[in-house]
Amino acid sequence: MIIETFVLTPFQQNTRVVVCEDTKTAICIDPGEQSDAIVSFLNDNNYELQAITLTHGHFDHVGGTTALHKSFPQVEIFLHKDDEELYYSLPEQPLFMGIPRHQLKILGFEYENPPRLTRSWTDGEIYKVGNLRFKILHCPGHTRGHIVMAEEKHKKVFVGDCLFEGSIGRTDLPGGNFEQLMASIENKIVALGDDFTVYSGHGRETTIGHERHTNPFLTGVYKMTQGRFL
Repeated sequence: MIIETFVLTPFQQNTRVVVCEDTKTAICIDPGEQSDAIVSFLNDNNYELQAITLTHGHFDHVGGTTALHKSFPQVEIFLHKDDEELYYSLPEQPLFMGIPRHQLKILGFEYENPPRLTRSWTDGEIYKVGNLRFKILHCPGHTRGHIVMAEEKHKKVFVGDCLFEGSIGRTDLPGGNFEQLMASIENKIVALGDDFTVYSGHGRETTIGHERHTNPFLTGVYKMTQGRFL
């Protein structure tokens, strides 16, 4: 497995291209914004882009879908059905986040309508990329339709904005739910095993074991009561 990371957008979002070394088949996980570097990486190495795979619908994770699809119009685009409304509202999303309309262009958040999705992710399905097999796990909490992609043979999991080194994803945005997110992390992600490497949507890589022992949200140092942390 080849994993190439591109840090994009003012939010320092991690867009990743994952390649099956045996077949040179690739997917792009969460293209955050238009990137010539991604296109060059694929073309220069003769990798065949199979699909754009989206963990969730927030604009810093899907904002580059249109541009990448224009470069590779044959590729499929996958997202969970519960985030479709979020995805198709892409041009308006920055406004929902409180970014003034007059700042959208200068910040790179001026979007056209995104391309149509190919189909929805299904919880528990196995998605094949060459000889790689990704198990799709529906993990709501950051958004309603958030998924993670676990490659169990290589012990790697791409978690979007569910889990970070030392922290967890926001739950104060529309569709967020703290209790749901913690259940998703504990029952779906942590259950994979301590030796899985975690590739988050922002920040550095970590491991499930490291987070299980040190992340204050997982150790119980931070507890939520009536909407506030104690």
